[in-house]
Amino acid sequence: MSFFEKLKQGLRGVRKKWSEGLSGVFSGGTIDEDFWERLEEVLISGDVGITLSLRLIEQLKKEARARNAGTPEELFKFFAEILTARLSSVPLMGQPVQATKDSLTIVLLVGVNGSGKTTTAGKLASRWTKDGMRVVFAAADTFRAAAIDQLKVWGERSGVRVIAQQQGSDAAAVAFDALSAAKSSRANVLLVDTAGRLHSKHNLMEELGKIYRVLDKERGDCRLETLLVLDAVMGQNGLAQAETFNKILPLSGVVLSKYDNTAKGGIILAIAEELKMPVRYVGLGEGEDDLRPFDVEEFVQALLEGEKNGGRE
Repeated sequence: MSFFEKLKQGLRGVRKKWSEGLSGVFSGGTIDEDFWERLEEVLISGDVGITLSLRLIEQLKKEARARNAGTPEELFKFFAEILTARLSSVPLMGQPVQATKDSLTIVLLVGVNGSGKTTTAGKLASRWTKDGMRVVFAAADTFRAAAIDQLKVWGERSGVRVIAQQQGSDAAAVAFDALSAAKSSRANVLLVDTAGRLHSKHNLMEELGKIYRVLDKERGDCRLETLLVLDAVMGQNGLAQAETFNKILPLSGVVLSKYDNTAKGGIILAIAEELKMPVRYVGLGEGEDDLRPFDVEEFVQALLEGEKNGGRE
C-alpha cells in the first residue's frame, strides 16, 4: 500500500469526524448566516480552534464575494485552496531534516510521555541508514530502563550504535558523550532520544533545556534540529504542548505521530497558523516505512477526498 493510500486510510476517521460535517455544510442550501454558523461549529469540533476557525471563515467570505459564489458547493473548492495555501506558507512545512555524508546533523527529539519519540527515532534511523548514512543513538531518556532497551532494539534492527548509561544517569551527560562519540566516529546523524515530560512540569522542562544547551555549546559547525513529537490524538492540548516546549528550546518543527483514525485534522492547521511551526513528518503506523515527510497537497486531498462537489464523489 502506498503512503498516500495509508494516509487516506488513516484519515478515514478524520473525515468522519470533520469532513462529513463539512459535507453537510457545503451540500445544497444557500450561503446565509446559518451556513456560516454550521461551518464554524464543524471547524471548532475538528480541533481547528476558535480563533483560526473565525479567520478561515472570514477568508472564505472574502473569496465568496470576490468570485461571486452563489452556492455552498462552489465554496468547497475555495476552502481546499485556502487550507493548502495556509499550510504551504509556513517555512519548512513538509521539509524533512537534511542529513549529508560530509557533516554531522544532530536531531533532538522531545515531547510528553507516550508521544512516540523512541519509535520516531528508530524510524528516522532506519530511513537514514538505508540512504547510507552513519547514525548514532543517544539514549538520553534515563528515567526508564525500558526506554533504553527499546532504543537498543531499534539500534540492533538498523545497525546503529547506541550510547547509553545506567538508568538515573544525567541525561545531559549522555547527550554530551553521544555527541563526542558521533564526532569521533565521523557519523552523519546523531539522534537524541529524551524522556517524556509533562509540559506543565517546570523542573523537568528545565532539564530538557540543559540537554539542548549542552548540545548547542558543543556542536561546533554541526547542525542542530529539535523536533517535537506530538501524539495527533491530543488535539488542542498538542498546541499547548508546542507553545511550552518552544519557550524552553527552539523547535525546528513537529513530528505528528499516531495520525490514525482517532485523530482530527484541525490540529495541523492550528500548529501552522498559531505557531508558524512546520509539520516535518507524519506517522501512520508502527512500521519502519510509516514515517514520511508531511505533504500539504496529499494531506488536503486525502482529508477532503470524496467530499468534493458538496460531498458527492
